[in-house]
Amino acid sequence: MKPFVLSRVPEIIFGAGRLTELGPKATALAGRGAPILLVADPALAGLGITARALAILAEAGHPATVYDGFKGEPKATDIDAAAAIAGDLKAMAIVGLGGGSALDTAKLVACCTVTGLPASAYELCATPLPANRLPIIAIPTTAGTGSEVTRVSVFANAAKAKVWAWGEELKPDVAILDPELSVAVPPQVTAATGLDALVHAIEACTNKHATPGSDLYCHKAVSLIAANLERAVKNPADIEARGAMLLGSCYGGIGIDNCGTALAHNISHALADLAPIPHGRATGLAMLATIGWAAEGNPQAFARVAAAMGVADAVSGFDRLLRSTGIKVSLAGDGLELNRPELLAAHMALPANQPMRKSTLRYPSDADLLMLAEKVYALA
Repeated sequence: MKPFVLSRVPEIIFGAGRLTELGPKATALAGRGAPILLVADPALAGLGITARALAILAEAGHPATVYDGFKGEPKATDIDAAAAIAGDLKAMAIVGLGGGSALDTAKLVACCTVTGLPASAYELCATPLPANRLPIIAIPTTAGTGSEVTRVSVFANAAKAKVWAWGEELKPDVAILDPELSVAVPPQVTAATGLDALVHAIEACTNKHATPGSDLYCHKAVSLIAANLERAVKNPADIEARGAMLLGSCYGGIGIDNCGTALAHNISHALADLAPIPHGRATGLAMLATIGWAAEGNPQAFARVAAAMGVADAVSGFDRLLRSTGIKVSLAGDGLELNRPELLAAHMALPANQPMRKSTLRYPSDADLLMLAEKVYALA
């Protein structure tokens, strides 16, 4: 059996109604009466979820301030603004509440607050992360990124390019998975984020870094998501399906935390450079366009993916599942120049996207990148 090291998994609290654990966990991590900064998805205020979190913190004796001034995927300026508020508040812990944007923002805020450095200082590991960062509690309300258990924070820099900070210091201390918080997620967002989580799991167990330890999480994630994604999209109030999706997303996050991603994420990040396509949808479509090519180079691993999905063939199984969600497949109308696949291929080849290219077991040559870009543009 292949030797492996499985990285630390944060404490995971799972179950309907478990948001109530926020207060005791904040006290355990930050101390009694400690000020807390709550980084919350702005959409949660109208749903009453932000207020619930604040009430739970207040009941536990924690004065809390909300930062929800961001829109879309996190930007360096959002992180800097939140860190400034946390500093003024003298916050002793950071809580992230929402999708991947809120969680990724919260994780880096926990570092920037103690160092006083801007988010840009940590771009692509230019500066070491602080060992004494503030405690982090992550509460996902979408089943997608798995950011609640990963050591990565993704954000856009001043040039609007998507970049990363990574390191063990960014991994949250506690993840609270409460499916009741995800029932209001719209079907199209449920579909996009769920596909992102599924691709995380598939790529982590089929790339060069896959191990028997991480495969346990990845295959279970594939099984949970494949069986419940369509249910969650078509019946948003299905708590069992929502819980399965949250857990599948979390397990997929553990997978990529240990093994990283691969070709589909290379393409989705390249697409984001060219047009404002939501990450989950871009990743799902990138996998749809390339899974057949990737599977030809790693048939045994993709056969195990098919078994986890409960289908005979991973390629056709993924195609059917993606289309069952009703997600828009064609990229026409998304702001891309559809006659410029060479432009997408050029972005796939950029240095920032090379780790995902190199981790793909069937390594794509420059000619392959152009061919795969053409497949993406041809989706219908």
